Amino acid sequence: MYLIVGLGNPGKEYEFTRHNMGFNVIDKIIKDCGIKVSQSKFKGMYTQDSINGEKVLILKPQTYMNLSGESVAAFRNFYKIDNKDIIVIYDDIDLDEGTIRIRKKGSSGTHNGMKSVIQCLGTEEFTRVRVGIGKPRENEDIIKYVIGPVSNNIRKKLEQGTNLAAEATLEILKNGVDVAMNKYN
Repeated sequence: MYLIVGLGNPGKEYEFTRHNMGFNVIDKIIKDCGIKVSQSKFKGMYTQDSINGEKVLILKPQTYMNLSGESVAAFRNFYKIDNKDIIVIYDDIDLDEGTIRIRKKGSSGTHNGMKSVIQCLGTEEFTRVRVGIGKPRENEDIIKYVIGPVSNNIRKKLEQGTNLAAEATLEILKNGVDVAMNKYN
């Protein structure tokens, strides 16, 4: 069983912000697969279903970004999911808008949600799909940049990243992370 996690912040005010790319990708996947995330447990909204013949848990932690790991670890522990079967999708300021990068492991960089996930899981050994949001301009407040509103132009670029990340996540389920990395990186 896979655990697919999209990182973001709950609430309408964060819906269309750069920091909610993980949630946006989850929303794209469930829409394309005809699934609904409607259950609540372990500080998260989730569903359990099958995609490409694989059993999956799809999770949107509701803890706010900096505590996301609490929900992810609770699901991993309860369902006894192997770390290699966890896919975490999140925004990355080190990638250009509309681009993605898949990795099997790695550090959190400057991303506080990933810091929480790594700390709570006790490992960096899980798959991540990073969705580019671009860098703030010089002297631009990073917090305002990631949780502030975006223009329609930027939203279109971010949607490209959302679509790519959703495709890549489904590719991981279908053919494995190595194939997905070769195809999308």
